[in-house]
Amino acid sequence: LMTDIVTVMRAVCGAVIANRDHLCDLDAALGDGDHGVSMAKTFTAVQEQLDGLEGEPASVVLEKTGMIILTSVGGAMGPLFGSAFRAASTKLTTPPLGPTDIADAIAAARDSIAEVGGAKPGDKTMLDAFDAATTAAGAAAGSGADEAGVVEAAAQGAEQGAAATVDMRASVGRASRLGDRTIGHADPGATSVAIMLRAAADAMSATAASPAGP
Repeated sequence: LMTDIVTVMRAVCGAVIANRDHLCDLDAALGDGDHGVSMAKTFTAVQEQLDGLEGEPASVVLEKTGMIILTSVGGAMGPLFGSAFRAASTKLTTPPLGPTDIADAIAAARDSIAEVGGAKPGDKTMLDAFDAATTAAGAAAGSGADEAGVVEAAAQGAEQGAAATVDMRASVGRASRLGDRTIGHADPGATSVAIMLRAAADAMSATAASPAGP
């Protein structure tokens, strides 16, 4: 993997924390408005552990990230994001890691979210972003993209998947109680996924574009 996983995770944490208020605003339309706060709290906890993970392989960093999320997040998001990171880690255990490994890791994260959350694509959940990201990442890896290209494709897919939730009616989770009132608002979980993958993609392309150090 060209880019150090800790560098990528720092970017992901920073992006989630920076979007705290935006995610709360989205959640206020659909839930109790605390999604941004719990996500920022969670990824602050992850960020605080990253210094101790410098130089560790991607599988270890993602596994430990998943455990931190599982133990520090309340509500529905902890088990979902925690299991996603842990599932992704299982596909990144044998270096050298290539584009297909990254696409497989994203697919494993999606599958674990579907299993833990019980949602399917179109239910207006974070799975909508993850599903679109998985399809895009797999297609990019299959057409010869490098690691950064696969994550860029995943980020674009997630952004499209999150945008598509605006027109959906929530059918699982807390928001489903609101019925048709959920139409017209992006799902905060899906938006979080898009924010995280966009930050990861930008961090990877920035590292790929900069000259190598000594």
